[in-house]
Amino acid sequence: MRFETTEWAVVPLGTPSAVDTAVTGAKAANLARAAVAGLPVLPGFVLVPAERAPDALTGDEALRGAWRTLAGGEGREPLVVRSSSLYEDTENSSMAGRFDSVLDVQGWDSFVSAVRTVLASARRVRPLRPAAQDVPADGMAVLVQPMLTSAVGGVMFGADPVEGRTDRILVSAVRGGPDQLVDGSTPGVRYQLTRLARPVGGDPAGRRGDRLLTRARRHQLVNLAKSTERVFGGPQDMEFGFDGEERLWLFQSRPITAMTPRPPRGARLFGAGPVAETLPGVLQPLEEDLWAVPMGHGLTVALDIAGAAPRRRLRRLPVVTTVGGRAVADLRLLGTVPPAHPFLERINTANGARRAAAAWRVGRLRSALPLLAVDLMADVDRALAGFPPAGDMLSGRLLDAVAWGRQALSALHAQESLAGALLGTGSGATAAGEALAELAEDRGRGLGNEELIALHPVLLALLPPTLSGRPSLPDAGNVTFLPRGVDSLPVREGLRLRIRWVQEMQVRMLAELASRLSAGQGEVSLARLALLRWDELVRAARGEGLPADLGERVPRPESGALPEVFRLADGVPVAEKPSGPSVPGQGQGAGGGFGVGTAWDGRGERPERPVLIVEHLDPALASLLPGLAGLVAQTGSPLSHLAVLAREHQVPTAVGVAEAIERFPAGTTLAVDGGTGAVTSHDLPGTPAAPAASRQETAA
Repeated sequence: MRFETTEWAVVPLGTPSAVDTAVTGAKAANLARAAVAGLPVLPGFVLVPAERAPDALTGDEALRGAWRTLAGGEGREPLVVRSSSLYEDTENSSMAGRFDSVLDVQGWDSFVSAVRTVLASARRVRPLRPAAQDVPADGMAVLVQPMLTSAVGGVMFGADPVEGRTDRILVSAVRGGPDQLVDGSTPGVRYQLTRLARPVGGDPAGRRGDRLLTRARRHQLVNLAKSTERVFGGPQDMEFGFDGEERLWLFQSRPITAMTPRPPRGARLFGAGPVAETLPGVLQPLEEDLWAVPMGHGLTVALDIAGAAPRRRLRRLPVVTTVGGRAVADLRLLGTVPPAHPFLERINTANGARRAAAAWRVGRLRSALPLLAVDLMADVDRALAGFPPAGDMLSGRLLDAVAWGRQALSALHAQESLAGALLGTGSGATAAGEALAELAEDRGRGLGNEELIALHPVLLALLPPTLSGRPSLPDAGNVTFLPRGVDSLPVREGLRLRIRWVQEMQVRMLAELASRLSAGQGEVSLARLALLRWDELVRAARGEGLPADLGERVPRPESGALPEVFRLADGVPVAEKPSGPSVPGQGQGAGGGFGVGTAWDGRGERPERPVLIVEHLDPALASLLPGLAGLVAQTGSPLSHLAVLAREHQVPTAVGVAEAIERFPAGTTLAVDGGTGAVTSHDLPGTPAAPAASRQETAA
């Protein structure tokens, strides 16, 4: 790139104009501001376009003079030449590692070449966000400082961005300078410190042997973190180095751009749990009101009858809710996780009295439940058989049928839950197994999906409910056992099957209602109808019209699966860390949340939801980050440049995953937990769960 000294001004870090971000760029301005505040910053100067600093010295003589001041009279002292763009190190985007830095620059010719290299990177770097603009060359300044040979260097965050803790300071340290850490080539030793410099977590190696950070060094770092926080008004992302005389120097300070949200104290534990068997995919608003709300009401009734939770708590907290359109349940209310305080639970006399009263009711219910369930299933079967074809029904009757379905689903879910808890599995037969047997028996008849379902309604057990188009039936080629009939199913499976039948009836009624609404109010498909809420649908069916903004609404996207157990922080799921020992081969969490996708090595065709598997966190991979479902590295630090960028793009990231490239070849379906660092095989969202159940039955 062209570099004429007459077009550039020299701004020393110690001058007032150096603290102006619009003049020197955020990186240099932050260091100038830190130096003014008395923090340990090396001297230096900034090259800026001359029009930005009209009062500064320009020209070849000014530049050579500033260079000699740092490099010595003969220019033999090494320098570091770094970018300081207007678009990096800001509160919204770090652009970490995206522009070039040149280390160990000696001599005038090498210095000029290094400046050109840094300026050229402004044109080479492409924006990662679609809304961003290309970085113009005149947005770049060049920061020049002495090259310090560090005994120990690293990166320090004034808060823990992975766990979202402002009461912790996270440090990653290496022998030598921090450049080998931030470029991802060296993982470093990770320390988690309190604000009193006491180590409370990090790498076992750091605690046992390789003591890079002595007690004195830890105290210096914590004091620096607190000082930068006071100067800049918030926790900072810093690069540092200790010289041979144990002096600490600040090389860089910028805002922490991607803090993992932290759940409030006492936040509820959620998970898909058993609800995923019925509602495995992303629900649209009307699907949520039709199917998740009755499920929650039914489970609440069952928990109340069983005395599993205080009635006041059940009224206050919904058992089932949705997160990103996925149905999840309160795992403590369902009893699938142990209580938070088992001892207090044991000595709670009110709890004991409640359970004693419930035990009496449950004892009577266990003997009555099979008959009650048979009666309920018979009532549902009669009601479903009594509905005429949807095309022969009045619009008001269509809506009444859908409303009846919501009430029936609530009762079915309540009895299904009680049957599972009180009656066991019975013969072990499942509706899914019966459906696969029917499918296998008819596989040679050449019938289509709809014809098969009309002939054998039990096949609906293999398909999740949806208003957005029915998926294809699975392959049943490996099933050898014979169908035994729906009447042979145990009580719980019979109730589950009726739930699916009621949902299918609602879909048929709504499809007809959508066609009638289209006649008077423009084209309204069933998938478009799914974007309404239940009360909006009721008003539209009564002739009050569809919402004015219906055409602008977009379907909820098919997001990745949620963590198995999580809490919510500002509506964002944060995976719950396991209390037991870590899984062998598990890495470190580098943040970004939780994601599921297909392993990809960065070559060949990019999968729809790629999980990028790499050896180390090379900043050159930054252009691949948008749209990743996960990022897994064999080495690297949660504080490296690429890990920072991944958190900014909410890409779940795990580092230090042993033999990741060999363990997870391209095409493997993976779940990546950016909180714990766990990388596991996982079923992709939307895969029917029913065939898995039937395979167990086949093996038996």
